[in-house]
Amino acid sequence: MKKRLSAGSFRYLNEQLYTIPGNEAFDLFVDDPQSFELYHHGYQSQVSKWPLNPVDLMIEYLRKKPADLNVADFGCGEAKIAQSVKNPVQSFDLVALNDHVTACDIADVPLLDESVDVGVFCLSLMGTNCSEYLAEANRVLVNGGKLLVAEVKSRFEKIGSFVRKMRKIGFNLLDTKKSKYLFVLQKDDNKMFVWLEFEKVSESPSKEALPNIDLLPCIYKKR
Repeated sequence: MKKRLSAGSFRYLNEQLYTIPGNEAFDLFVDDPQSFELYHHGYQSQVSKWPLNPVDLMIEYLRKKPADLNVADFGCGEAKIAQSVKNPVQSFDLVALNDHVTACDIADVPLLDESVDVGVFCLSLMGTNCSEYLAEANRVLVNGGKLLVAEVKSRFEKIGSFVRKMRKIGFNLLDTKKSKYLFVLQKDDNKMFVWLEFEKVSESPSKEALPNIDLLPCIYKKR
């Protein structure tokens, strides 16, 4: 019974995170930190059933890059990346599960402009204001900086539409011929995830001019 209640609470919290803006989600967990722990426990239970975890490919990617590149992990969870690579990593999420994490709304992170070389969104484009998260990543990335996005494939109605909107926020999709990591999660033997690697090529527009990033919610069904 306790397990079923926990699973139900996780599904409820998961749906909330996809249907409210980030600042409301932040306030939700500030008021009730234990809810985030419950959510994180449920999320880890889901991860254990996956054929692979995209965060492990993020770690593999970074381990092949110079160790002096500054990294920002948006929606980091338990900050596994920061604990697995030599790079300096700033990790942000709604609640600090450990000392590696800074609790904040990821639409407003405490970093200087153009202070980051690599930005990461690993299954963290949740909420109704994803465009603001991506614009914030643009703000902190240096020109030419890389932005890594891994998401559940079913969240994209049309990946091409997402890529075009990313271009309006100042990011170009890297050529698949130049990166073996691009679309690595779309192979026929694993159709669950999408991996996209972008490069910052221009500043993002004002908040009012941002395109609407309307990814579909990832709702876990009752089993």
